[in-house]
Amino acid sequence: MTEQPFAQQPPLWRRFPSTLTGRLLRTARGRNLLARAFNRAYYESAGAWKESRWLRFTSLQTPQDLWVCQEILVETRPDVIVETGTFEGGTALYLATICDALRHGQVLSVDVRHLEPMPRHPRIEYLTGSSIDPRIVDEVRSRLGAGRRLMAMLDSDHSRDHVLAELHAYGPLIAEGCYLIVADTNINGHPAAPHWGPGPMEAVEEFLAAGAPFAADRSREKFLLTFNPQGFLRRL
Repeated sequence: MTEQPFAQQPPLWRRFPSTLTGRLLRTARGRNLLARAFNRAYYESAGAWKESRWLRFTSLQTPQDLWVCQEILVETRPDVIVETGTFEGGTALYLATICDALRHGQVLSVDVRHLEPMPRHPRIEYLTGSSIDPRIVDEVRSRLGAGRRLMAMLDSDHSRDHVLAELHAYGPLIAEGCYLIVADTNINGHPAAPHWGPGPMEAVEEFLAAGAPFAADRSREKFLLTFNPQGFLRRL
């Protein structure tokens, strides 16, 4: 018997109607519960993301979030991308690789220290210091001549106060239509790491509640697994 093409097969909940998963898949609330459960399981499985590499260098991101970043870069074409929290440089190298494909863009990666060996790429420049140090913020601002567009990815200290300070520092520099991406808004029980304490999600909520000209673009969470729920902030 020839198997039916996948695209023509019935939804999973109809194929497995009597299972718990099948019942959950029938409703939006059930699908959300499954997505949250998988998010936490994925986060707690260190090998799933702490061992993820781009061209040999570790990137502490999910493949889904990196794919979304690629889509954002293609759509918005920022001239400068600021990444706070370099770690081993895998994410910076990934962003630079996409910029190469687009033949456009520069990556400024900021951290208090840089672990050698770091990836070397003509589109990457490393800035050493705290992401909220006025010297670093001024250095980023100096790269933004007339009409140059900035995108930022905030992935350094995940305490609420630090992330909120980053949002206030870099938010005014983001061009209209570009993105300010806040990483790891899933921690502190959203749904991962429930005992973390106030972190990125709480910073985003406070930032938006104060009237910042940004909106959380939930369409960027289309793959269901994301470490950045409500963290893809689009400048209005």
